[in-house]
Amino acid sequence: MSIYLLEVGTEELPYKFIPQAIEQLKTNFTNFLNDNKVKFSDIKVYATPRRLAVLIYGLETKTEDEEKIVKGPIKTVAFDENGNLTKAGEGFARKNNLTKDDLYIEDNYVYAKIVVKGKPIAELLQENVPSVFMKLQGSHFMRWGYNDEKFSRPIKWVVSVLDRDEVKIKIIDKESSIYTRGHRFAQQKVIIGDPKDYIETMRNACVIVDQDERKQIIVQKAKEAAAKLGATPYYTDDLLEEVTFITEYPVPAICEFDPVFLSIPEEVTVTVMAVHQRYFALYKDGKLINKFITMTNYIGNEFENIKAGNVRVIKARLDDAVFFFNEDTKKPLADYVEALKGVTFQKGMGTMYDKTQRLIKLSKDISNDLNINSVDIERTALLCKADLTTNLVFEFTELQGFIGADYARVSKENDKVVQGIKEHYFPLNAESETAKGIEGQIVGIADKIDTVCAVFAAGKKPTGSSDPLGVRRAALGVIRTILDANLKIDIDKYIKEALKLLPVQRDCADEVNEFFIQRMIIFLNEKYSKNALEACAIKNPLRDIADYVKRVHIIQNLNAPLLIENANRVSRILKEYSQDKIEEKYFIENIEKTLYNEISEITEQTDYNTYLSQLEKLNPTVTKFFDDVLVMDKDENVKKNRLALLTLLRKKYEFLADFSKV
Repeated sequence: MSIYLLEVGTEELPYKFIPQAIEQLKTNFTNFLNDNKVKFSDIKVYATPRRLAVLIYGLETKTEDEEKIVKGPIKTVAFDENGNLTKAGEGFARKNNLTKDDLYIEDNYVYAKIVVKGKPIAELLQENVPSVFMKLQGSHFMRWGYNDEKFSRPIKWVVSVLDRDEVKIKIIDKESSIYTRGHRFAQQKVIIGDPKDYIETMRNACVIVDQDERKQIIVQKAKEAAAKLGATPYYTDDLLEEVTFITEYPVPAICEFDPVFLSIPEEVTVTVMAVHQRYFALYKDGKLINKFITMTNYIGNEFENIKAGNVRVIKARLDDAVFFFNEDTKKPLADYVEALKGVTFQKGMGTMYDKTQRLIKLSKDISNDLNINSVDIERTALLCKADLTTNLVFEFTELQGFIGADYARVSKENDKVVQGIKEHYFPLNAESETAKGIEGQIVGIADKIDTVCAVFAAGKKPTGSSDPLGVRRAALGVIRTILDANLKIDIDKYIKEALKLLPVQRDCADEVNEFFIQRMIIFLNEKYSKNALEACAIKNPLRDIADYVKRVHIIQNLNAPLLIENANRVSRILKEYSQDKIEEKYFIENIEKTLYNEISEITEQTDYNTYLSQLEKLNPTVTKFFDDVLVMDKDENVKKNRLALLTLLRKKYEFLADFSKV
C-alpha cells in the first residue's frame, strides 16, 4: 500500500481560513477517491500558517478494472435489414474498441459490455490533485502575478510525493518538487524522501505540522511557564485556536506590564490581552497579576526585543482603556440610558431605548407570573443596555454587559442589579454558563425573546447561511436558562406579548413558536430520543419547558409495553372522535363502571413517576374492558357513552404523552 503527500506552501494564511481549509481538503480528497473507486485507509490534513498538507494512507497502486454496460443506438439504426452494421453501428463499436460480436440487443437497443482498465494511482493523482485542491473556498481570495486563478494567499511551493517518487503537478503558477521549507528561522530547503516521515522531517526543521499536537504543546508550555510564577494561564477555545494557527513552532515568553492597569475592570485587561493581542493572562490565587504569556513563533534564546515590543503594545492599549474608564465613570450608569435613543436596535424596530422599555414591560410581567418582587428586575432591565453608549464598550464591543456591571458597581447600584446586568447576556455561547441570579435570568429571557420576535417580525428569519442578530443562539439561551434555573415560564405567552410591543405588527407568533420548539428539540436530542421528544410535544412544550423535559425523561426510560398497547388501542378506536359527556345510566357491563371509577381516581396533581404508576395500575381493567365490551354497540346511546369513556381515558394518557409516537 502507498502513501501520498501533497504540501502547498503559501504566504501567511488568515487564521480563520485554516480550519475551513482542513475540513474542505479532507472532504474534497475523500470524495475524489471514492468517486474514482480508489481504496485508501485514511486521510490526514495538517496545517500551519505557511502550509496546507494532505497525507493519504493505504492507497492501492492502481485502480481496479471496471466492467460497464454501455448503451448504443436503437437496433434499426445500428443494423441494416441484412443484419450488418450501419455507419452508426460501426461508429459505436469503434468508439468502444469493440467488434460486431461484442454487441447484443436488449429492449430494441444495442448494448455492449466493456472493461475500463484501471489507472496507475500516480497518473490519477497527477491528473486530478490540482483541481481537487483548487476547490477550496474562502473569503477574500486574491490573484497575484499574471494568474487568473484565485487563492487565499500566494502559493510559494508545492510538494507532491507518492512513496519515494515525485508526482509532477502544477497548482496555479507553481510546479511541484520534493523540496519543502522549514521554519522561517530554520532550514529553507528540506527534502521529503518518504511521505511516512513527513511529520518527523518537519519537526526536525522546527515546524510542528500537526495542529492538534501544536495545540497541546501551546497549552503545556503555557502551563509550565505560568507554574514558574506560581500562576495559571487563562485562555478560551477561540484564543487557543488562533494561537495554534498563527504559529509553526510555539515558544512562550513571559512579559510584565505596569500593575497600575490592574485598577481597571479585570474583563477589560483580559480582553485586551486575549482578543486584541493574543496573550495568555495569568492568575495567581484567583487574582489577575501584571504578567502575561505571549506565544512566539521563534527559534532562539534572545527574547528581550520580543518582550519589549509586546509590553509597548499592551501599554498603549491599556492606556486607552484607563482613559475611557475614567471618562465614562464621571457620571452614573443611569445617565447613559437617555443616549440609547440615538442607537438603532435594528431597522424598523426602533432604538435601543425603545428595546429597553419593552424589556422593562416584559420583565415585569414575567416577574409577576413568578410571584417575584420586580423592583431589582426592572432596574436591571432599565440599565442593562446603558453601557452601549459608553466609550469603553464602543472600543471593546465584546465587553458589553461586563462593563455595564462594573459601571453599575461604581454607580452604587445594588449587587443584584450589578450581577443581573452582567448575566442578562448569558449564556454567551452554546457551552457557557447561564445566569445564576433571577435578575439576569428574567431580563435575559425577555431580551432574547424580544430579539427573536423583532427579527421574525421584520421578515428576516434565519436561513442556512444567515442568522440575523444570532437568533438561534438567543433561542437556545432562553431554553437553557429556563432549564438550568427550573423556571415555570410560558414562552408562548411572552412571544405573543413581545410581538404586540414591537413597532411593526406582523402575525408571526406561530413561526416564532415553531422556531423555538425546533431549537429546543435539536438541543435536547443530544440527550433524549426523537421519539420521546415528539411524543411529549402533544402539548405545546413552550408553555412549560421544564415540565416538558420531565415528561420526556419519563418516556425516554419507559418500559411498559402493555400501557403503550392500551393507549394506542384507545387512540385507534377514537381516531378523531371526542365526546366528554358520560352518563352512568348507559353502563351495561360492570367493567364499564369499574373503569370509570378507576379513571376518575387518577389525579394529575402529583409527580410524573406517581402518575405513570397510576396509569399502569389501570392496565388490567383496560384489558378486561376490551375483552368484555364491544365498544361499537348497536344501541347508539351505549356506543356514544363507551366512546366518551375512552375519550376520558385518552385524556389521561395524553396528559403524559402521545403514546403512538413512542
